[in-house]
Amino acid sequence: MRFATFLRLLAFGLALSLCANDIQGAALSNIDLRSDKAYWFDQPVDHFGKSPSIWKQQYLVNATFYRPGGPIYITTPGENPASNSYTDQTHFTQLAKSTGGLLVNIEHRFFGKSNPMTNLSGSSLRFLTIENVLEDFAAFTRAAKYHPSSVFPTPVSSNSKIIFGGGSYAGNIAAWMRAKYPDLVLGAWASSAIVYARLLYYQFDLSFGRHLEALGCAKQFSQAVQQADVVLLSGNVSALADLQSQFGLPTGLSARDTAGLLAFLSTAYSMQAVSKTIDRVDQGVCAFFRDSSSTTPLQSYAASVKAVIESNRMTLDYLAQTGNSSYGIDDYTLGQIGRVWYYMECTWFGNWQVAPPPNTGLTGYRSQLVDQSYFEPNCKKKFGDNIPTPVNVQKYNDKWVRPLERSSNIYYTSGSLDIWQDATVATSSGNLISSTSKSPIVLIEGATHVQDLRTDRPDDLDSVIKARQIGDALVAKWLK
Repeated sequence: MRFATFLRLLAFGLALSLCANDIQGAALSNIDLRSDKAYWFDQPVDHFGKSPSIWKQQYLVNATFYRPGGPIYITTPGENPASNSYTDQTHFTQLAKSTGGLLVNIEHRFFGKSNPMTNLSGSSLRFLTIENVLEDFAAFTRAAKYHPSSVFPTPVSSNSKIIFGGGSYAGNIAAWMRAKYPDLVLGAWASSAIVYARLLYYQFDLSFGRHLEALGCAKQFSQAVQQADVVLLSGNVSALADLQSQFGLPTGLSARDTAGLLAFLSTAYSMQAVSKTIDRVDQGVCAFFRDSSSTTPLQSYAASVKAVIESNRMTLDYLAQTGNSSYGIDDYTLGQIGRVWYYMECTWFGNWQVAPPPNTGLTGYRSQLVDQSYFEPNCKKKFGDNIPTPVNVQKYNDKWVRPLERSSNIYYTSGSLDIWQDATVATSSGNLISSTSKSPIVLIEGATHVQDLRTDRPDDLDSVIKARQIGDALVAKWLK
């Protein structure tokens, strides 16, 4: 199941292929400053003594704007591979330019080419803990701060001021790094950071519904989902095959897997940035419900899903693999972003993207078949019987959200149309932690996911520009 990860990749549209001309770390003084060069930092498999082995963590550097004494901006792509898009094409690039800073993008363990183990079995992934992840970044940050010649291809001042930044899950990392290592990290910009865990994250659909309501097609979309559910819940094999054909989906998937695939495809544009001129949810979803040639909500729904499939050049084989909840259960090979993320969901924060339970009376925008039993059983199938279910989200929140309440110099942002808003500190019902002058929380009106940290564009929403200005002023204050 790679739905959440695919949405993030689709939202950012990043070029994730890495330069093949990697280097192995030594003789840094002879290396040019191209930001697509890969460097490697030695890390222990386990920072707490359970494995003595060493692995190499990949990072990229952009020193184009660096001036002696300037700050170091560290980001991680989170669950994505490292890319010079993160050092060259984000708002942090503008910050580095204006402050004479150096940019670093460093991979997260088990993603991209940064693999502590030779496979992704459950026994290997036991080393994927938040504690190990943060110690990875702390070890690199210490080297960057106190021994910069060991990690950078250009002379960098010792004891530089370090700002950590990131969006979505990478925003979690930024906030945690400031909270846990205030002696290393001066401040953090945490955009759409999904720090709060919910076992059943039906708020995902409620946020999507708010976007559809703003565009005027929420009612028709919900009706279409209900019409599809009549078939999906019927047990009629022939009718299921007809429905799959109508939506351009591969036949042979179960009703439950078809329901999950439809939910994935229909929200594919929900994390795309909204600008003054473009709203991809409007173009890719609501526009089809305004098409007079479609006579029923179900037909409009099918047309919109087909358009997603065609525009993203998804093959039937790809769709069959993506929709099949059992696909890859026994495949432990490296490079499977979805498998690693699934492990984190099973063991860290749940956030299963489900339809609202019937007893809530809330409007649904996905099939009732997409519930907890759709996601959770695969935890043990994928990673072994020792994985406890359900995941203890209360324990997670107590350990990783509460420390944020006491931390200063963290800038939190979230969009009012962000499907992950209710997993951030700026939920739709109010802030989870106090917003202070030292750690402000800004809700960006009309924005979706991580809009403020994307590269600056002329057609950006005024609310996004304002959020950036607030963040820039905070960074300037921290650096003083």
